[in-house]
Amino acid sequence: MMTEMTKIAFLGLGRMGRELVNHLVERADVDLVVWNRSAGPTESYRHRGIQVADSPAQAWADADIVMTCLFGPDAVREVILEANTSLPESTTWVDISTVGPIFAEECAQWSRAHHVAYVHSPVLGSLGPARAGGLGVLIGGDDADARTKTRQFVSLWADADRIVEYDCAVKAASGKLIINYGLAVGMQAIIEATRIGQSGGMTQAEAIDLLKMPKTPLSVIAAMKADLIATRDYSDTQFSTNLLAKDSDLMLTVAQDQPLPALVTAFAALEHARRAGHGEDDFASMAG
Repeated sequence: MMTEMTKIAFLGLGRMGRELVNHLVERADVDLVVWNRSAGPTESYRHRGIQVADSPAQAWADADIVMTCLFGPDAVREVILEANTSLPESTTWVDISTVGPIFAEECAQWSRAHHVAYVHSPVLGSLGPARAGGLGVLIGGDDADARTKTRQFVSLWADADRIVEYDCAVKAASGKLIINYGLAVGMQAIIEATRIGQSGGMTQAEAIDLLKMPKTPLSVIAAMKADLIATRDYSDTQFSTNLLAKDSDLMLTVAQDQPLPALVTAFAALEHARRAGHGEDDFASMAG
């Protein structure tokens, strides 16, 4: 007996969204429709025969699963929570956007009120791992069936050993901020460690090479960003300055009663890079 294909509406075709949609196009037997605020990113999918919606509501009409991969809480609020046409009842809403635990709880409450199963499923990693299907993925929601349904599809872009499941959306949102904290503070640590090396007579390259040495505390992020720091060309964006600044602001907001001096310093460097015109460049631009 034939069964109907799962209909997935995917909203948000930024850098990460496009990589994730490509996995659905190439590896999943689904009825897929995509939407993006600006038309440019949709054209390649239209040419490949993928349905392109003119509005979010058109995209999610009769959808079994609605996936959102948007810039942050304000965008999610505008597209989903404040939409004139609500998500269909019994739909599973999988939000991949980084929104923080406060807003994730708001989304969970909204979803319960609208009879929608909400799963928060942010990804851990940048464009390279996304393209290779090697991202870390968090899955959080209070509906076990919805988590299982979500896992079936988010596993397409995940490293199977790096999927972590939680019984509520808030924990997944907090987990994403914990990981991105390491990016912000780790990059700031590399900046300061390099300054120490240069003050002690090393060249920048010598300091970076030492930081890249395997099994040293900063080796992973140093290896990822060494070339960008050396050339000061941050245009090959894997994770943008704007995104990490937004995420850092979410961290500071959720932990407002706790001192986070390292993050405050990193956030200041990110803001300086944004003011210098590097908002859409890689966050390594915080090195100056």
